[in-house]
Amino acid sequence: MLHSRLLHYIDEVARLGSIRAAGARLHVAPSAINRQILLLEAELEQPLFERLPRGMRLTPAGEALVAHIRQTLRQYRETVTDIRDLRALGSGEVVIATMTGLASSVVATAAASFRARHPQIRISIRTMSTLDIVGAIENSEADLGLGFNIPASAQLEVCWQMNTRLGVVVSPHHPLAPMDTVPLAQCTPFPLIFADRSMVIHGIVAEAFTNAGLDIQPAFHTNSIETMKRLAMSGEAIAFLSEFDIAEELRDGRLLFRQVRDAFSLNIISLVRREKHAHGLAGFLLADEIGKTLRPGASARDGGRGSGPAVEGLAEGAVVGEGQVAGDG
Repeated sequence: MLHSRLLHYIDEVARLGSIRAAGARLHVAPSAINRQILLLEAELEQPLFERLPRGMRLTPAGEALVAHIRQTLRQYRETVTDIRDLRALGSGEVVIATMTGLASSVVATAAASFRARHPQIRISIRTMSTLDIVGAIENSEADLGLGFNIPASAQLEVCWQMNTRLGVVVSPHHPLAPMDTVPLAQCTPFPLIFADRSMVIHGIVAEAFTNAGLDIQPAFHTNSIETMKRLAMSGEAIAFLSEFDIAEELRDGRLLFRQVRDAFSLNIISLVRREKHAHGLAGFLLADEIGKTLRPGASARDGGRGSGPAVEGLAEGAVVGEGQVAGDG
């Protein structure tokens, strides 16, 4: 492996086009830099620089080596920063902007797991609408954002993404529970739980019934995901939510999720942060934890994309801030 000082010598000579200028920048004798380069060229058996009357110019071999050197130096700087951040990880705050259903399930679980390992980090979970999530990230009011159908923005970096659909949510004893998929028409004899008009989810569900030619009168309207879940658990009422909204109840067997045939289009759940922003290590690690909670085995670090939700091992554990129910929408 190349000595770290030699990496800097070659990088500076390539940048400045001069051994003398590189020596002045690095406070090293030009003869020492030249000697090291000559030794490496002899080892590689080919020149790295063309010696010109007015300076130095990289050869093709030199260009390939400098590209490697700069990547190595960049990774080294990032690693040093991470090590220093780890030392300072004992304090600080991570703010995540999300939607109500996700806050009480996926985010709460990831936050509890993260804080068990880093008890000095404060985690603020704020629920808001999709557009407000975007604004909070763009304005650096939140470190992370998690929501459905977050619009593309030049200022947002997507670090994790997955497709999901709304479906029928019922109690384990519901007459529709034995079915793998449920035709929308078979929902109509039962009390229906609708999100109110302030939530995007209302329009999605209402449009599905209209497109199917079904005239219905919902028994319940609410802007609370938690209320929808409680109503569905209490009897034969049917809610229309995503698997992520009921992750804990799915794990515990208190609710079941059934796909609806040809009714709901795909929705995209995204974990985002601000593009070209100095991400703190705590926020980076929490993003990784959320990614693993959303899909076990997937990592927010690698930007893994899943084909569908599979949420396991969820538990309660974080205080959720009040805010507008986003629908979740």
